[in-house]
This record gives sequence, structure tokens and C-alpha cells, in this order.
Amino acid sequence: MAIATEVIPLETDEHGVIRVSNTRVTLDTIVTAFKDGATAEEIAQQYPTVPLADVYYVIDYYLHRCDEVEAYLGKRKLEADELQIQMEARFNPVGIRERLLARQKWS
Repeated sequence: MAIATEVIPLETDEHGVIRVSNTRVTLDTIVTAFKDGATAEEIAQQYPTVPLADVYYVIDYYLHRCDEVEAYLGKRKLEADELQIQMEARFNPVGIRERLLARQKWS
């Protein structure tokens, strides 16, 4: 019996985001769902573009490389927080609901 080497279905896009199975679903999404207690089957059901076998591969990847993946997730969190600060500085979120409702009345 020949033992085949399996390829982990993860790819880094042009923005440095790790995506699963050539989909828009990110490593962050699968790992967060798993850490929140979802089973592989539940994750595959919630993200039908990702095959169940690939969800298992990603969970296995995470479990074997927790420190590395957690460092990546931490970096992504910092980038997201930084982006939110930049956006809130450019577009003040205070009163946005009222401004949007006022615009809707004029349409």
C-alpha cells in the first residue's frame, strides 16, 4: 500500500488572508467556529462551499500548529482593530442610524 501525502486545503491570497478550499471562507472562520464548539459537520453545513473533508483537514492543521495559527489570528485581530479605528476616524459612527433614516425619508 502506498501512502499518499495529503495537501492541506489552505492558500494565502494577495492580501495575506488564509482561505480554505479556494473559497472565500477564511482560516479564521473555521478555527473560530471550532473553538466555539462547532463540530466539523456543523461547520461544513454552515459553509457549504467547504467540503467536510477539508474542514477536518483545517481543524487537524490547527490542532497540530496551535501556536502558529494563534499568532496568525492575533495578527489578523490587530489588523482588524486598526482598520476599525481608521474607519471610525474617517466616518464618525455616532448618529449613523439617524443620518441613514433621515436620508431614507428624502428618497
